Amino acid sequence: MTNEFDDQYEHFVKMLDTETPQGVVKMLALFGTDPGLIQQIRERHENEIIKVREQGNAPSVVLGNRTTWYTGPQPSDKCWPALTKQLHKQNWSKNSIEALDRSSTQVVQMLNHPKERKFSTRGLVVGHVQSGKTTNFTAVMGKAADRKYKLFIVLAGVHNGLRRQTQLRLVQDLVTPNKGNWMQLTVPDRDFTAPANAAAYFAKSNRQHVLCVIKKNPAVLRRFNKWLDSASEYLADCPALIIDDEADQATVATKKTNPLILDMINKLPKSAYVGYTATPFANLLIDPSAQDLYPRDFIISLPKPEGHFGTEVLFGRDSLDGEDPDEVDDGFDMIREIAVSEIAGVRPSNRADKDGFTPDIDGALADAIQYFWLSTAARKVRNTGNKHATMLIHTSVNTEIHNSFREPLIAFQQNFKNSLNSNDQSFLEKLRTLWEIETAKVPAQDFGHTPVGFEELLMKLSNVIASCEVILDNASSKVRLNYEGEPVVAIAVGGNTLSRGLTLEGLSVSYFVRAVSAYDTLLQMGRWFGYRTGYEDLPRVWMTAELRDWFRHLATVESEIRRDIAVYMVEDKTPLTFAVRMRTHPSLRVTAAAKMKKYAVAASSYGGQRIQTRYFDLDQRTLINNQCAAKDLITESISSSLGSLQFADEGNYLWTGVPFDPVITFLQNIDFMKSRRNVTPKF
Repeated sequence: MTNEFDDQYEHFVKMLDTETPQGVVKMLALFGTDPGLIQQIRERHENEIIKVREQGNAPSVVLGNRTTWYTGPQPSDKCWPALTKQLHKQNWSKNSIEALDRSSTQVVQMLNHPKERKFSTRGLVVGHVQSGKTTNFTAVMGKAADRKYKLFIVLAGVHNGLRRQTQLRLVQDLVTPNKGNWMQLTVPDRDFTAPANAAAYFAKSNRQHVLCVIKKNPAVLRRFNKWLDSASEYLADCPALIIDDEADQATVATKKTNPLILDMINKLPKSAYVGYTATPFANLLIDPSAQDLYPRDFIISLPKPEGHFGTEVLFGRDSLDGEDPDEVDDGFDMIREIAVSEIAGVRPSNRADKDGFTPDIDGALADAIQYFWLSTAARKVRNTGNKHATMLIHTSVNTEIHNSFREPLIAFQQNFKNSLNSNDQSFLEKLRTLWEIETAKVPAQDFGHTPVGFEELLMKLSNVIASCEVILDNASSKVRLNYEGEPVVAIAVGGNTLSRGLTLEGLSVSYFVRAVSAYDTLLQMGRWFGYRTGYEDLPRVWMTAELRDWFRHLATVESEIRRDIAVYMVEDKTPLTFAVRMRTHPSLRVTAAAKMKKYAVAASSYGGQRIQTRYFDLDQRTLINNQCAAKDLITESISSSLGSLQFADEGNYLWTGVPFDPVITFLQNIDFMKSRRNVTPKF
């Protein structure tokens, strides 16, 4: 009986490729299948669906009445098995592939069955910056293709570099391993241009999947929508999956792009729109009641992948409600401070100073460049991990400022080379000191690596300097970063083209002083997040103290949002009945003003919590001021209290009945560190 039931259930699962679960049940009944057996099959299928949710590793908030059907990959699948082979070739661990399998299955489970008559899904997947979101949506696309989704549209940011990189990845991981199963509307070097015959792509006789990777550019979207119009007679039975990569950029509250994306969705009778972003602030602030792209059907928060360097790892974070501050990680000692006085040397103070500007390659910038070359040489000694090595210099959005760096950087490189070749002992001693200081702060042993001594890396240093290129990557560049050939060693100077979605391979050092005003913009500029396999101890980021504190605040905001999503999942909330809290900052907006029209201000309370700080400003005047404030509070407490209790064992005193006036005066007079926002009296 068990074997017969298993055979019947396997037959049921195979039939799901051609019909919805409800349709298969009706067909089984028509075939005369025993009603009791049908009920057993339905119960097992429902249990398999529940198992996917329970064993999933990604917290989610889902619309309550959604019908789910997908229970995971099947033996007859082609795209997902081919992708796993690719990942094995890229040295993905078994655990990492299994985690990807679980999280991508959770997303596919939220999609409508491709045989439903009509559907329009809205969903959001929240990842981490540079955490492998592309691999996750590639897995989702592969699994959806295995279940007979037909058209796959990827909205790949707003820059050609990201669009090209995305197309190459999808060709490598989906198309090439299954060449006979895919047709492409776009290629790496060319965005969408309308092919003549739509029937060749969507006719029922064509069983191939159709892939299109396009920029969120109004002209491109208009061309694509017009072409969809020409194919309208074929789209009624064309289940489409739209992946919006960097879904908070150019999608939300834009006058041109947003209506065009909505128009695209409306032209597809069977469509699932799934946004992917690491900065979901704008997406979660869309008006849920409007005909827009609010993720009304599901929100999924991807777990932090194994080995990922995120905001919390690098910058630490403040404690959340209910957490013990002593148990919150402060991050690795990888952030180096740029003095405010040095900023004028790498970025003009105003527009008038832009003409003729020449950057100074000294101070923190010189240290950062020299450390980049040293760490790259150390990686050559180890000979593990990513074969490329990149340093990012991001000081301005202006292309003229980027271009001004070329000659000074080349001159600095030549001087370094000359000193190295001449065996200048004073020069070498400075390099040795820099290397030893840095490696002492972040020991290689903490990451399971053997320390690389200065003498070892010195043997590789000449080749590193000789092979290092200076690349100016911006909208007007003729030569861009390209990792497709031999191992690259590059110092990349750029702005917006390097600050959103694009992966800087082997990034180990960043020098960052770009001024920004919003959470999402700042986080996306953090190209130093991601995987650093083989050199986890070597990444460094140079930035101002203010920027460092901002990133720490954002790490706290991120953690809070993800925790809220996990809590709402347990509380059985839906995307239409919950609101994510986003703590504010006095110097930063959450997102652009146009995207915040529907936010509501809420207050937070310290009730029931014991808030304290372990951080103190070492400025002498501040310390003296705080001592005076504390002495005044104690003096007033002694003179005005009802009495004092001494705890002899601990040497502590408790004053009771102290009026609130001295306490308020104390809080008004004391200076807390500005970065410790959870203990500032002005919060």
